[in-house]
Amino acid sequence: MLAYDDKRNFYRMMVNSPCQVQMVDSPSSQQISAVCRDISATGMSLELESPSVEVGGLMEITIETNGEQIPSLVAKAKVVRCDAETDSSCLVGVEINEMN
Repeated sequence: MLAYDDKRNFYRMMVNSPCQVQMVDSPSSQQISAVCRDISATGMSLELESPSVEVGGLMEITIETNGEQIPSLVAKAKVVRCDAETDSSCLVGVEINEMN
């Protein structure tokens, strides 16, 4: 029998990189500081400095790089999961819709 991780189409890469998240469909379009915990070809796991975000919400995620040889990653994604971590942070799973 296959384990849960063996059923994935794409494996996750642990990155633990700081990033900026902007809620696209929010009237305030606020920037939220976050940490990208892992990324795959179709999704990401983010730890946000926000108590919660709405499942189904759209966001733009930017991960800056340290050098000029590698461009920054900018992705548009949909929130598919949001689990509270503390009173002021949450762990969010997103499905990537577009990546630049």
